[in-house]
Amino acid sequence: MSTSHSPFEGSYGGDNSRLKDTDKMECKICWRVYDPEEGCDYWQIPAGTPFSQLPDHWRCPECDAPKAQFMVLNDG
Repeated sequence: MSTSHSPFEGSYGGDNSRLKDTDKMECKICWRVYDPEEGCDYWQIPAGTPFSQLPDHWRCPECDAPKAQFMVLNDG
């Protein structure tokens, strides 16, 4: 079995144009969810901030992964 990985389904690959403002995003390393309705207390990001509008230096508050390591979380 190969250990190389293809891109995760739902990965946005850093292309903000592929995201809706309401998309919840999940870190594919630690599974932390960024919910735009909640924002991010750790980085002082206000509620209502879409993932695509996060600053470039934003990283996962749980594992320090960059934004490109997040994927769209499908609710159902």
